[in-house]
Order: sequence, then C-alpha cells, then structure tokens
Amino acid sequence: MSNTRTNHSEWNEHSERRELARLLPPPPHPEPSPSHLAARRDVLLAEFGRPRPFSALTARWRSLVVVTAVATAAAITAAALAPDTTTSRSPSPPATAASVELLDRIARVAYAQPQPLAQDDQFTYLRTVSHSRSLTEAPDGSMARADLTTHTERWTSVDGTRTGLERRNGAETQLPYTTGSMGSRTYRLLSAMPTDPDALLKQIYADAGLNHGSGSASSTGADHEAFITIGDLLRDVVAPPQVSSALYRAAARIPGVVTVDDSVDATGRHGVAVARVNDGRRFEWIFDPATLGLLGTRTVLIRDGVWGNAGDEVDSTAVLAQCIVGALGEAAPAVAAESSH
Repeated sequence: MSNTRTNHSEWNEHSERRELARLLPPPPHPEPSPSHLAARRDVLLAEFGRPRPFSALTARWRSLVVVTAVATAAAITAAALAPDTTTSRSPSPPATAASVELLDRIARVAYAQPQPLAQDDQFTYLRTVSHSRSLTEAPDGSMARADLTTHTERWTSVDGTRTGLERRNGAETQLPYTTGSMGSRTYRLLSAMPTDPDALLKQIYADAGLNHGSGSASSTGADHEAFITIGDLLRDVVAPPQVSSALYRAAARIPGVVTVDDSVDATGRHGVAVARVNDGRRFEWIFDPATLGLLGTRTVLIRDGVWGNAGDEVDSTAVLAQCIVGALGEAAPAVAAESSH
C-alpha cells in the first residue's frame, strides 16, 4: 500500500467555505429560501445568455457566471432532493463551489468520449488492482490488521442474460446472469438511465432511500449512499458518454461533496479527487489531473480508530482497463489500459 497521504489540514471546512464565499454572491440572510435561490439562479443564467461584445474581461466574467450559476443550481437541487430521503442526522452543506466546478469539467470530458459499440452478446471487461484492510481478532482479544492486494478481471454480460466471469488473483468464479439493478449493474441498465442529471439523481435517491432513507437505522444516509452508488457505477461499468456525463453532474448536486487537491490510487498514480466524508472516513474518486479520466477510488480515515489512524488509507482501487469485448475471457487490448469516462 502506498504511504502517500492527503494532507488533511489543507482540506477543511473553513477553506471550503472561503472558496464558496469567493465564488458566490453574499446571501441577504443566513439561510435563503429555495424560492430566493431559484430566482437568483434565473438571473445569473439570464445574465450569462445576454449577448455582449467579446473581450478578455467578458470571458472572465462569463467564466465566473458559469461557475456561480452551476454552484447555485446544485445548491437548489440538493435542498429540494435531500429532505425527502435523508435520515434525522444533521443535514450536510451543499456541494462546494470547487467540487461543482471540477465535476462540471469532468462531465464535459466524459460527454466527448466515443460511444461504445456494445452488442447484447458481448461483455463489459474491467481490470483493477486494489488494496484493502481487514481486521481479525487475536487470541488475546485484540484486533489485528492485515493489508491485502487483489488483482481482478471481471466480465459482465452487456444485457445481463449471460453468465459472467471474475478472475481474482488467478482464481476464477462464474458470475450469475442478472437483468440489472443498482446493486447488480449492466451496460444496458446504464444506457436506459436518464441523461438529465436531476431525473437521474431522483432515480438514484429513490433506490438509496429504500435502505438508507428517512426512518431507516442506516448510519450511511441517503446522501452518502447516492454518492457511493454513482462512484460504483462509474468505476465498475462501461456507460454511454451521455450517461457518464449526467452521473458526474448528478454528483455535483449531492450535499457534502468536496475536493481533495492530491490523492493517490492503488498503483501510486496521483490525481485530484472529488470526495465525501461519512462516519469518520473520506471516500474519494480520483481523476487524472491532465485528462480528467477516472483513475480509481480510495477511502481514508479522518480520525483514529480500530481500523487505523487519521490519514491511513483503508482501501483503494485503480482502474487499469474498462471496455467492451466480444467474448467471455477475452482481455482488453493494450490500448485500453487507460480507462476514461
């Protein structure tokens, strides 16, 4: 496991609030109503769309308006969606302006990717390397930690009607066919998802709310479950570009989403991360800083506990290949070694 750690002191609530305060206009009162936020959003979007002579100053102003309007829209959507599905825990603040801007850039890159030519008799191929930490009880009653490395190849039926295959550290296991669900994902499931971010997030929240919503005993909460679900979809399954793009834009509407300036995947590749904190852990999606392609995911402790000390990495996954192949057991070509969304 890599010893590189994110400097958590540089990532805190105060710095995120300062960034948000810099980009957003000051509110007229501490908690503006949803209707007031919606009106502000309309004004900003109208200002952006108004024709004016192009100049360097105009370009900078438009850039600011885009970021501010996107951040405001995310705050409005989060406020509208979150109360219906969250638990009684204190609500998280809206996604930070920095995370909204980063996810918008990633969504634009994802949308420009080639459309996969997926046939129903083909398979999604995924190759990953991951590090994970396990706990076992020692004879004296103490808990012993063990760090594991796993190399995985997985073939999943495009339409879910054929048996799949998983090869983990050389050992093979057949995967049962599935018609597709949030927990058992296929290319066809993703291709049928809404490409409108608001509609897509509503669908994801509906699924998250079944076990993690209001009235449940879940310590995860619907907001965080939605964040985890989107991350799993993007990491584990090939998706049409327009759906991948919508997933990133939907994530920008989830309360509590932040950025991490420097993160590292299971192979040691550094990148910028979009993250969310829950139950003493920070869950990160890591992106190549140059291409904005998804490198992988990781989970970092933010406080000391039985799993380790604050700053310790408890799991990480690097995506090495992700594509459509023609047959079960067929590996990705060498050119597919770099996965992109």
